[in-house]
Amino acid sequence: MKILMFGRGVIAGIYGWALHQAGHDVEFYVRPGRAAAYGDAIDLDLLDLRRRLRGHRVARSWPVRYRETLPPGHDFDLIVLSVPHHRLPEAVAFLTPRLGDATVLVFGSLWSEPLAAIGDLPPARVAWGSPQAGGGFGDDGVLRGTLLPSVVFGTLGRPPSGRERAARQAFRQAGFRVKERPDFRGWLWLHFVANAGLHAQGLRRGSLADLVGATGDLREAFRTTRELLPLVEARGVDLSRHRGSVLPFRAPTCLTAPALAWLTAHVTPVRANFAAHSDPEAQEPREICRDTLAEARRLGVAAPRLEAAEPYFARDEPGPA
Repeated sequence: MKILMFGRGVIAGIYGWALHQAGHDVEFYVRPGRAAAYGDAIDLDLLDLRRRLRGHRVARSWPVRYRETLPPGHDFDLIVLSVPHHRLPEAVAFLTPRLGDATVLVFGSLWSEPLAAIGDLPPARVAWGSPQAGGGFGDDGVLRGTLLPSVVFGTLGRPPSGRERAARQAFRQAGFRVKERPDFRGWLWLHFVANAGLHAQGLRRGSLADLVGATGDLREAFRTTRELLPLVEARGVDLSRHRGSVLPFRAPTCLTAPALAWLTAHVTPVRANFAAHSDPEAQEPREICRDTLAEARRLGVAAPRLEAAEPYFARDEPGPA
């Protein structure tokens, strides 16, 4: 399969490498002028958990191909679109007249209605998924991250189409287990408010990396997300269809917070995922918290803990010292 990774972010880099290793023809679309700045390779330092419980370390320089234009008549089969949720409208507007015959895999978090989020892209040409990897580029330019053995795919109330099945197959060929979420809309929104709870507390401390091993901070994050579950219900999600996703936030925090603190401190993939989010100036955590709080206010759902953290993510205002 000929695959275009949209952008050269963390998720594009990690999964682009995995898909390339499986024999797929992978290229990266980058903004004009960026290819020369990036160089002709991505330096990787990954913990790959697809085949071994303890993982396999990948430390290598991976030669890659970039393109700075995308003509409408291109021959890509799949475009993997993994961008921060607040940048999705811009990316969709760019891709719509340049779709060719490709399927677009929307591969990331989402807070808007999925069909509204894809703008004028034909719904029949879109597949829905969520990565299960994490990491970041260090100051030295090395992409450090963890590649979990599964990826999440979902549908919006109907069985997967032929295009959606082909997208899943590409990831299976790369050694991933595909987890299906029939109510993908609800799953995405629960995942989003879970991130809001974590990021709100991370921003209080500096970043998500500062929550590693911090039982008290993680307890507050769980409680913030618990207060946001009614917001997801107010948006029309039946939480009974997502018992597994909801359980950690409804369970007593005297159990869940110490458990997560131990995982972040002692289990390499979990620790690496948190530690990779160490930039106190990162925009996406703030955007997640802002958009969640704005929706709570719009629907009249009380979110006192998230509201108390607002000084740390309010637009154009620095957080308290």
